[in-house]
Amino acid sequence: MSDGGDTPGWPGQQLADFRDAVPLHLRAPSNDLLEQLEHVFAATSIEEVWAHYCRKMAAHGFDRLLYAYTRFPSGGGFGDPEDALIVSSMPEGFMRRYIGEGLFRDCPTAQWLARNEGLLNWGEINDRYSRGDLTAAQMRAIEHQNEFGIIHGFSIGFTAPAPRALATMGICARAGLDQADADEIWRRDRRELMVISSATHLRLISLPQEFYGHQLTARQREVLQWVGEGKTVQDTATILGVTPATVEKHLRLARDALDVQTTAQAVLKAAFRNQLYTVTPPLARRRAKRWQGKRSW
Repeated sequence: MSDGGDTPGWPGQQLADFRDAVPLHLRAPSNDLLEQLEHVFAATSIEEVWAHYCRKMAAHGFDRLLYAYTRFPSGGGFGDPEDALIVSSMPEGFMRRYIGEGLFRDCPTAQWLARNEGLLNWGEINDRYSRGDLTAAQMRAIEHQNEFGIIHGFSIGFTAPAPRALATMGICARAGLDQADADEIWRRDRRELMVISSATHLRLISLPQEFYGHQLTARQREVLQWVGEGKTVQDTATILGVTPATVEKHLRLARDALDVQTTAQAVLKAAFRNQLYTVTPPLARRRAKRWQGKRSW
């Protein structure tokens, strides 16, 4: 799970506070969408993409954001946060309970997103809360959000980029705006906001993900890459010019780092995090070509 920021102990990135941005009631729609997309797709890190998205959304009145992506959902929900990419500009205290303590599992918004794609207006959830039309656990989750002013806004359930994958974005209106204000902004700028949100989602899942406590070394990624391409331990040792025992050691360390039991699981998890297919050093690539030439006989 990536937290991409400086705050230890909870998954999510704390970025600059945008609450002092110029008020945006009735602001004219932006006309620089192409430039925005250029920034998104030119970015080379998750942090860079996320910072640009936060600035853009704050300019529209949405200053607290939460993105989550997992390839390992379970039980009809998002599964273990440790296996997800999560970046956030939500308050630290909120994130500690919501993600760190698993309160998201009881949140009706998260439950809806686990089963649906498209846009969810938080006004619908707030209406159910006001009517008492929620379970006790759901009510507690909503009350936790209310403590931090996370009340008005929207969530997006993105089209799954892979089987069983889930990707969502929570978009909270800044303090001082109610749901009617958020609805008006969204009605006015919907196409732009959806395009930039979708582009951000696609770029985030395409960039390498760094995970605290789950870092792979360059050699571990390299041996996983060759195994992922169908090479045996002996083949990989020949390509890299090391002993089979050394390859086995790096595979074991990679499994430990990724907290999985098998090498196949390690290959899958590293691929999901975009950490697998790194640029192969020229010497190893030349060795591989020579090895493949010998095997062809």
